[in-house]
Amino acid sequence: MTASLMTTSIRIALVTAAPLALAAVGLVHPHGLSRSTAADWTDLYILLLPLFPLLTIGLLVPLWHRPRPGIEGVATVAAWAGAFVYAAFYTGLDAIAGIAAGTAVEHAAAGADTGPLKRPLYEVGESLGHVGAYALICTVVAATAALWPRHGARVLPGTAVLLVAGWSFVDSHVFWPRGVWTMCLFALGFALLAWATGPHRRPRARTAG
Repeated sequence: MTASLMTTSIRIALVTAAPLALAAVGLVHPHGLSRSTAADWTDLYILLLPLFPLLTIGLLVPLWHRPRPGIEGVATVAAWAGAFVYAAFYTGLDAIAGIAAGTAVEHAAAGADTGPLKRPLYEVGESLGHVGAYALICTVVAATAALWPRHGARVLPGTAVLLVAGWSFVDSHVFWPRGVWTMCLFALGFALLAWATGPHRRPRARTAG
């Protein structure tokens, strides 16, 4: 195996680690929040708090260079901004609909109806999560625009898979089964993008002008 292929393998391992870890968490995610699952629910969302922002590594690794002049640089900065918005707002979902809701249900008075406790937290958390998920979709589009001048159509397979995953992510989270498969799609899309932009791939020649 050449040094460049080894480097690409490391890149692929790096960009797929977070979505595969999230898929594994989705396999044990409680299907609902109740008194019996509240403690596990809260603990799981504390674990997820740093994991979800790491999804952006799959896009930041291919963009690991200084912004270039022109549309490529603008798109790179837009992708960085989108990744920040996603990380901030999706973390809000985990904090409110996950940790706060789980804690509220766990410590609710015996015999109390937990529905009124959960509902407003779910509504606020889901609103934040939707902003984060749509920001991630925009980040995929911006990253593709930034990578296109150097790598051309090679980035399209990964982009297509990531757009499907992003659309599913809007309302699937990591719940089994769709949420788990969504994370697997993210892993596949990031791997394809890392392969297409890896050091073993010769950048597309620029047109003189």
